[in-house]
Amino acid sequence: MVLGVAGCSGGTPANPDVSAPSVRVVTSFYPLQFVAERVGGGLVAVENLTPPGAEPHDLELGANDLVSLREADLVVYLRGVATAVDDAVATAAAEQSLDVSEDARLEQFADADHAVLDDGHEDDHGRADLGVDTHFWLDPIRLADVADAVAARLGAIDPPNAAAYATNAAALRADLVALDTEYAQGLRSCTSRDLVTSHAAFGYLATRYNLHQESVSGLSPDEEPTPAALARVADFVKSEGVTTIFTETLVSAAVARAIADETGVSTAVLDPLEGLTSDATGDYLTVMRANLATLRTGLGCS
Repeated sequence: MVLGVAGCSGGTPANPDVSAPSVRVVTSFYPLQFVAERVGGGLVAVENLTPPGAEPHDLELGANDLVSLREADLVVYLRGVATAVDDAVATAAAEQSLDVSEDARLEQFADADHAVLDDGHEDDHGRADLGVDTHFWLDPIRLADVADAVAARLGAIDPPNAAAYATNAAALRADLVALDTEYAQGLRSCTSRDLVTSHAAFGYLATRYNLHQESVSGLSPDEEPTPAALARVADFVKSEGVTTIFTETLVSAAVARAIADETGVSTAVLDPLEGLTSDATGDYLTVMRANLATLRTGLGCS
């Protein structure tokens, strides 16, 4: 049975200062908002640039967003997710920004369409590098490392409360380690280890929990799959005995459902947590546990 253990260190973040928050933090999309809110507790006011139900890759900034960036004490973002944010930070908030790329330890994964890049580099399966995958938060331990970096930066901005930020980050890490344990145990024994998805958003999750990601499209959810990619995934589903193709929130499921209909398998919805849906309840931990339950059913885990 999966251990349904929530991190015992959850609860109220440390907040020795009862006055209104004096530190203003702007984040570029939901996982970073979650981290900033947990680490900052009641000591910071957090504004997220990506509204619920929106795709951060497609984000466009308005005049008010630019004002928020200029006036923020800290802007937490991940370069490569939203071009509009990257450009705005460079021009309006470079000195007060924190790009979490290094702390997230971003990696490259293989192209879903087996295309060869200009440099001709391929992996052992004849696939070319996709480029850097930004979906690091689907590995809870990488997200904990980012939380530590946010705590350190907040402590430098607000030294009297540095210890509170460190305490909050440690509490969040405990919750994320507990989540990681649930995933490791829940996905330890499964009929299938093949994770067939709409787009290649789950590379970090697959790597951490010993799954094999096979995606219809590449890293961008807006990428139109080629006929070759559609045929390849359909053949893979048939040859490997896959029973479930995973679609996603915030992204059209039409292509994945067409492949499922062709191959006679089921579909199930995963949330890549690029942004919360407009009707979402709970937080990152809640959604990740819901994803685990979906994965266990779709992969036939015991």
